[in-house]
Amino acid sequence: MGASATASHAPAAAGALAGITVLDLSRVLAGPWATQLLADLGATVIKVERPGAGDDTRAWGPPWLADGEGQPTTDAAYFLCTNRNKQSVTVDFTRPEGQALVKQLAVRADVVVENFKVGGLAPYGLDYASLKALNPRLVYCSITGFGQDGPYALRAGYDFLIQGMGGLMSLTGRPDGEEGEGPQKVGVALTDILTGLYAANAIQAALLHRAATGEGQHIDVALLDVQVACLANQALNYLVSGAVPKRMGNAHPNIVPYQDFPTADGDMILAIGNDGQFARWCAVAGHPDWAHDPRFATNPARVRHRAELIPLMRQITVTRTTDAWIAALEAEAVPCGPINTLDRVFADPQVQHRGLKLDLPHAAGGRAPGVGNPLHLSATPVAYRQAPPVLGEHTDAVLTSLGYSPQDIAGLRAGGIV
Repeated sequence: MGASATASHAPAAAGALAGITVLDLSRVLAGPWATQLLADLGATVIKVERPGAGDDTRAWGPPWLADGEGQPTTDAAYFLCTNRNKQSVTVDFTRPEGQALVKQLAVRADVVVENFKVGGLAPYGLDYASLKALNPRLVYCSITGFGQDGPYALRAGYDFLIQGMGGLMSLTGRPDGEEGEGPQKVGVALTDILTGLYAANAIQAALLHRAATGEGQHIDVALLDVQVACLANQALNYLVSGAVPKRMGNAHPNIVPYQDFPTADGDMILAIGNDGQFARWCAVAGHPDWAHDPRFATNPARVRHRAELIPLMRQITVTRTTDAWIAALEAEAVPCGPINTLDRVFADPQVQHRGLKLDLPHAAGGRAPGVGNPLHLSATPVAYRQAPPVLGEHTDAVLTSLGYSPQDIAGLRAGGIV
């Protein structure tokens, strides 16, 4: 893919999920992240939104998308990040007529994704049991903060809250005793995003099961479960040793040196993962003897003697600029890199080459920027069919496909149903 992907880059090959229809009743981030991934892979995603308001994130600005005249629209950048390749249909399903509409869509759908509180859709007849009775093959994915059962099931869950409860913030931030100490959340809503990725994986697994058996099923995905599962090596460090991991700033609990270092004009990252890389760093730094020092020769030794090694390294790294270090270390295959701001990220030649900056025509006029999908499938590549939709952009077309006449649609609109 070229430097900046556009809608014209959509491949001729059908996506891997072509022919799959997803009814998206979710909003904000975790659910929409899952359904955008499915849409990028070729599924038809029909996003149901509230008439007149839509997904909450449409209003989470500034910044706002500009129209063709350069004027701000009513769609925030936040909404754009997670609703590409979808159709927007406005339906008020708190009304019986709206419920009937959504049920018609569910009968035709392969997948439903929702992130309401536990039991929140039952009063409208849009819960799994109700829709399964209409469509037994339906794969129904519920995303909540704490799951469909357990003592916290009825609580609302938010990414920030879960980062704290699920242990991530206890591992993130400067250690006690350093300036700026204290727990920190990650700079993006990472738990929501990871939950969306887990949900999309579960949905595709359930579709494979349905292809083999004809059976749909209910998927229960919880933010807390995902956050705990993604503690990865830190969780196992605790479960194996019984020692509670502590905040270490940018340092790694199991690998040394694997952190940020000051340079003559800023900072850089060293990600040294084995003893050979460390020996090559020592040679570039003018201290080949360190590679043979029993305190530093092996990674377990370096972990034990971290407090001695890191200050010695910092005295050396401040003697050259970031670019000078990176040039010298890359020549010796020592993993390293800068700490980029986002302007530098999107100016990076590798990021540009991989097509991670999008530019799609938008229904409001003008262009909608976006970030490309990181999946590269050789036979069924990701396609960017359309920018995130304006509110209700596809309502008439979708209702027409259900058999509604223009007069029927006008009546529903006049009654505030759509």
